[in-house]
Amino acid sequence: MASEHGQPHSRPWVSCFASRISDPVVRLRFLKVVAPAPEPAPQRKWRRVPRIVLLLVLTGALVSIFLVRATSRVANTPAPPLRIERSVPRGVDRPPEVWLVEKSGNSEVYSNGLRIDNRFAIFDRARSYEAFPADGGRSEIRGPEPVGIVFHTTESRQAPFEAGQNGVLKRIGESLLEYVQRKRAYNFLIDRFGRVYRIVAETDAANHAGYSVWSDGKWLYINLNESFLGVSFEAETRPGQLEAAVSAAQLRAAAILTEMLRSRYGIAAENCVTHAQVSVNPSNMRVGYHTDWASSFPFERLGLPDNYARALPALSAFGFEYDPAFLQATGARMALSVNLAEDSLRVHATGMGLSVRAYRKTLQKRYRERLAEVRSSNSESE
Repeated sequence: MASEHGQPHSRPWVSCFASRISDPVVRLRFLKVVAPAPEPAPQRKWRRVPRIVLLLVLTGALVSIFLVRATSRVANTPAPPLRIERSVPRGVDRPPEVWLVEKSGNSEVYSNGLRIDNRFAIFDRARSYEAFPADGGRSEIRGPEPVGIVFHTTESRQAPFEAGQNGVLKRIGESLLEYVQRKRAYNFLIDRFGRVYRIVAETDAANHAGYSVWSDGKWLYINLNESFLGVSFEAETRPGQLEAAVSAAQLRAAAILTEMLRSRYGIAAENCVTHAQVSVNPSNMRVGYHTDWASSFPFERLGLPDNYARALPALSAFGFEYDPAFLQATGARMALSVNLAEDSLRVHATGMGLSVRAYRKTLQKRYRERLAEVRSSNSESE
């Protein structure tokens, strides 16, 4: 017989005696007194653990599973290339949009205040050039849009920039414009008064850079007449000078001209360089055939990063050399660029198990091969 709680009694007399009690209330009380208390069901130990502890344990298990799977994926995935971020002035990577506001007669006006005088504008040969991947891949034929700007100085006669010399300044400037037009020397000229003149149209190559080398880290460019625009200041430079010998009006004009050209053609800031940085002499494999703007170009005044702080590509990519006279003529800022390139040469030579001299010879051979390709390409286009 089961008790009223549904539990069997271990003592038979209890059941017998309880059956004789007619009053159910009394019978129930009797059973509660004499019947053994039911043993509580055994509890699982984990139920005594606080819920927060269980939650933490479960979370840890899930994290462990995730980490194991993630580690497995990472182990089978190639590591991304190391990126070195350079600090550049605000707005350098993406210049503001500049558009043509109006064009009337021989004048153009742009949204950033730039005015271009087209009275001396001419066409020459259509721009077409070969770009070489820095990693040694296949080259590309491009055109007609330029990928960079080379800044020059005319190294022409300079009268004192003062009101009493106004007539002389104007006559010298007009004579200079006729000369550079005849020689097709630049795409743009900025005179002493800050006036911007278009000489050779941007679609065409000007004769401004000759034998030259530059690299933006991704592409190598040789003989920059075709790939880069030439912008010249009516000015001259002195050996080793660190301050720009140009007028405030020229600096303002150069800044907004550079802004317009970069906006229109998508020119990267690192491809805005000086003639001294790119000029080379293939006959003796030395840099610095021309040294205008060697150490005094005001990059920051034009909203550009200081490209003097970059390793000189002609040395680091093609093994060109230099002599003490070059460093004396160019100054401290160019010396920094040369030293960085030399450091790069030593590191790469060591990595290949070569002496610096042997590695340099390998790079020079590569340059001559690339130069031959460029000459062949130019001959075919002409």
